Amino acid sequence: MKVSLTEKPKNPTIIEGFPGFGLVSTIATEFLVKHLNAKPIGKMWSEEMLPIAAIHDFKIMDPIGIFYDKKTNIILIHALSNIKNREWDIAESIKELGKMLNAKEIITLEGVGAAQPTLSTYYYTMDQKRKTKFESIGLKPLNEGIVMGVTGALLLKEKDVTSIFVESQMGLADSKGAAKIIEVLDRYLGLKVDYKPLLKAAEEFENKLKTMMTKNKEVQKLQTPDKEAKFDQDTDYFG
Repeated sequence: MKVSLTEKPKNPTIIEGFPGFGLVSTIATEFLVKHLNAKPIGKMWSEEMLPIAAIHDFKIMDPIGIFYDKKTNIILIHALSNIKNREWDIAESIKELGKMLNAKEIITLEGVGAAQPTLSTYYYTMDQKRKTKFESIGLKPLNEGIVMGVTGALLLKEKDVTSIFVESQMGLADSKGAAKIIEVLDRYLGLKVDYKPLLKAAEEFENKLKTMMTKNKEVQKLQTPDKEAKFDQDTDYFG
C-alpha cells in the first residue's frame, strides 16, 4: 500500500473512514469532507485493489483519498472502494502516516454489530485524558464488541488510537448511525457542525453508496468464478 502526499501538515488529528458495519465510517467521513470543505492532499493506493475509477463532477475520485482542513488541522482518510484483503496494509500505512506527520491523535469512526441497533455510542482509548473527556459528554466505554476491518487491524497494530463506535447492522448503509457518530465527534472535537442538513446529506450519500455497491458487485462477478463470487458476496463490506 503506497501513500502519496502533496503537503505534510504538522501535528494533525487524523480521522479514518473505511467500510465496516453499516458503512457509518464511510458516510461520516464523506460528510466531514464536504462540511469542512477539506481539500485533497494525497491518496493511498495499491495495484492489487480492484481497478474501479469513480468519476464525480467530471473528476476522478481516488479509491482512498486523503483530505485536509487547515482551520481545524484535521486529516480525513476517506475510502470509496472495497478494501477487503488489504486491511493490514492500510492499517500499517495509517500508522506510518501518523508517525510521519507526528499526528496529535488518530481517530477511528466505526459501527459495532447489534441485532436491533439503538444508536447507542461508545468509545475506546487507552489515554486517561481522552477517557475523561468522553465520559464528560456521556459516552460509555466499549467493554464488549467485535471490531472488524481496517479499524480492527489498526487497534491491533497501534495502542494510541481513539475509537468512536455506534451500534449498526452489517450489510445496510446506516445514515442515521453515521449522523449519530458525527454528533459525538462534534462534541468531542468542537467542530461546530450544523446538524440540520447533516441527516439529509448522509441519506443522499447513502443512496450514492448503494449505487456503488451494486456496481462493485457487478465487477466482482465478472472477475471472480461463481463459487468464489458467492464467498466474496457473503463476506463483502458492502453487503
